[in-house]
Amino acid sequence: MENNINLKDIIKGTNFRFNKALGQNFISDKNLLDAIVADSGIVEGDTVVEIGTGGGTLTRSIAKVAKKVYSFEVDRNLEPVLALSLQGLDNVEVVFKDVLRMKDAQFEEIVSGEFKVVANLPYYITTPLVMRFLESNLKVKSLTVMVQKEVADRLTAQPDTPDYAAITLAVQMIGSAKITRNVSRNMFYPAPNVDSAVVRIDIDRTKLAGEDVVLLRKLARSAFMMRRKTLANNLSQAFGITKAEATEKIVAAGFAEMVRGEVLSLDDYVKLSHEFKA
Repeated sequence: MENNINLKDIIKGTNFRFNKALGQNFISDKNLLDAIVADSGIVEGDTVVEIGTGGGTLTRSIAKVAKKVYSFEVDRNLEPVLALSLQGLDNVEVVFKDVLRMKDAQFEEIVSGEFKVVANLPYYITTPLVMRFLESNLKVKSLTVMVQKEVADRLTAQPDTPDYAAITLAVQMIGSAKITRNVSRNMFYPAPNVDSAVVRIDIDRTKLAGEDVVLLRKLARSAFMMRRKTLANNLSQAFGITKAEATEKIVAAGFAEMVRGEVLSLDDYVKLSHEFKA
């Protein structure tokens, strides 16, 4: 199952046309493909869900290691390309469905049990796709995703930095994220206008056991609603309370009246959630 296919030749031979609206940028460098798989921590016996089959090159690299690969793709025009690029693989199932439109139960009819996600994501669906798995009840163990560099920085940011955002906290609530490698735009075909990075998110659904995660998510989203406003202003608007009431809870949790949401850590938001719960 060596990854010795020539993707450019296959694409030319099948007259496939790239769909800009779908953000299609494929990877053909074998060393990079194998490195992404290594970064994901996939081992023999793992079930892997790939989002965005694309030209099938990453699919092949995953299939060399994993027990089973379910690869989801929305563009049926890729069928003739994949018939050639994935030929000879008996542990790969390509599913022409949009994961973002599937309910958990529909997804579990196809993929049952624990799995790891690996994806070279179209940039425009990165955030909804990551959140779709993080906030689901699916048995996902990790997500390893190729994303735009600035999104990677956001997923792994620290408090009180420009990249720190609501999605940073959303990731921290359920696991830990790290950038495993940076990737030049020149590694893609066709080349996008920005550089990328690989991010691995390891899931731990017990991380906030006993906490009101729904409330925490609302607090985090609200805090970053308008970055220039104080936390009290944002929370009063989101929770339908007066600014004085919001300030009272913020101070009771141990923070300054004029504090902004981007300086608080996940532990700080947990403290704040206790005040709102009370």
